[in-house]
Parts: sequence; structure tokens; C-alpha cells
Amino acid sequence: MRAAIWYGARDMQMADAPVPEPAADEVLLKVDAVGICGSELSGYLGQNSLRKPPLIMGHEFSATITGLGAGVSGWTEGDRVTVNPMIPCNACVMCRRGYENLCLNRVLIGAHRPGSFAEYVAVPTKTLYRLPDSVDAIDGTLIEPFACALRAIELSQITPGGSFLIQGAGPIGLLVLLAAKRAGASVIAITDLVESRLEVARAWGATHAVNPAETDIVQLGKDLTEGLGFDAVVDAVGLQATRLSGVLAARPGGHVVFTGLHVDDTTLPGNTIVRSETNIHGAFCYTQQNFAAAVKLIAGGIVPESADWLSIRPLAEADASFAQLIDRPSEVTKVILQP
Repeated sequence: MRAAIWYGARDMQMADAPVPEPAADEVLLKVDAVGICGSELSGYLGQNSLRKPPLIMGHEFSATITGLGAGVSGWTEGDRVTVNPMIPCNACVMCRRGYENLCLNRVLIGAHRPGSFAEYVAVPTKTLYRLPDSVDAIDGTLIEPFACALRAIELSQITPGGSFLIQGAGPIGLLVLLAAKRAGASVIAITDLVESRLEVARAWGATHAVNPAETDIVQLGKDLTEGLGFDAVVDAVGLQATRLSGVLAARPGGHVVFTGLHVDDTTLPGNTIVRSETNIHGAFCYTQQNFAAAVKLIAGGIVPESADWLSIRPLAEADASFAQLIDRPSEVTKVILQP
């Protein structure tokens, strides 16, 4: 089979690879479409300890079952599926407590085992979710990132009529916007440095879409909330500046959710956090319930039909697409590859 194999920093090449053999309780999938995740960009640059070359990345995908391993039941060849790429052990203390996304022995498809930037991939049956007929191959790739958005919304504790700030109008930020609308937020502000992304956010229902280089985000929050600040903030960027402004823009007792994974060390105003009783949460991936909900919501058409934010390309353009997303992010928001 052909696969886009990552060999090191800024080096992803199309190459031949063996078609994987599904083990017991696994299936072989023919990949129909796969999205490039923002977390994979740091891997492409060689800055992510989870990903070690040579590696086939890719974990946001839709596929068709083409082979069954020993002991597989309930699935047949030709079934259309998406995959929860975060595989828990179901045995550790975190799994037993219901935090499978925080499993101490978790395995990520596309990091710890070969992923879907390839014609075929083998996965355990417990990761499979059947795709409804209303979900095409492209929309199927959006289920995993939308599950991330649902987890962030869940932790933000936003309530109907609340005020909400999203830092970053990339793919996760835009999907968080849709989830915030569904949760009933009446004020939804979103920030980004790229005007084309802000235009998408406005079209999708953001009440305020602004460039943080031109607008004081903390003051904006006060102006929109009678001096109080945002009820909830989601930082989908992960930089010092966005984490800091997110904390400062939240109201006393508000919730700030960090879901962007970029810089590690971040300095935050501890005394302000204490005196304001600011609730700060990390949001990592999603629960099984978030993923199942994402399937239903995508099937229900929650994501607007729009060509303004998706670029669909052949898998052979993987290396060039990664480079573009890193070097010229204003040109494209989300890339979907098809083997």
C-alpha cells in the first residue's frame, strides 16, 4: 500500500508499506478520508515526544471495513465507520473511575501505532463507530475533532444565556463555536489573527469575531458583560499570550479551559486566580460519551456545509500540506487528505 510516512522534522514522504494484518478482535480498514490535526503539526516538526519516526500519523478519519481478524463479530466487510483513536486499557485506576481519556496506559492510533495517512490501517473493534448514511467520508473525519470540542464545552460549564470566549478560530475553535451555540451561549466572541477564519466564525454564528492584535480582549469581555468578564473561556491555541488573556478575560468564578497544545511552560497570575476563584481546566481529547454524541451531532448536520474552511486533497500532498499549515496558515484552515 501507499502511505505518507514521517521520517523526521519536516520530512514526510510517500512510500510503499505492507498492508497491515488485523490481529484478533481487529479489523482492516480502507481509509476513505483523513484530516490533519493541529497536534500533528508539532509532531511533523519533531517537537512532540509522543511521535517517533518513522511513523504513519493520522487519527481523524473515516473508513470502510475490508477485512476481519479472528473472533470479530457484529461487523462485516463494507461497513462504513469512524474510529476513536484513543485506545484505553480498560483496566487501570483511571479507566475504572470512568476517565478513559486519561487512561494511564492509553495508546493513540497515529502515534503509538500506525495511523491513517495510508491506504489501509488496522484497528481494534472497540474503537469503531458506525457511520450513519447521512455522514459522508469528509464529514466522518470531523467527528474526532468535534468530540474534542464537546469535551471543552463540557468542562467550561457554560449555561444558556452565558457569555463565551474562544481563543483561536482554527478547526477546534470553530467546532467549539458550534458547540457553544448548541449549549445556548448568548454572547460568543472568538479571536484569530487570520481574517478569513474570522469570516467563517461570523458566518457560523459568532456574535463577535476579532483580531487580538487589534482588540483588547480583556476590555472586550468587560464591554460585553457590564464589566464582569466572560463566564467561560476556551483557549484552542495554547500559547503564553492566549492562556494569559483567557484567564484575565474570565469573570470572577468563571471557567477557563486550556485545550490547545503548543508551548508547555506558561506563566499565569496566581494571585488573580486565587482572588477571583478562577476555575482552570485542562481538556484532553474526549470521553466515550463525547465521541458518541459527536457522531449523532455530525449526522444531524451541526457543521454548516461550507467550502470556506476545508481543503480536500490527495494523500500524496501530505508533506506539502503540513508545510503550508505551519508556514502559511492564513492560506488554509483545515486539510482533509484522501488516499
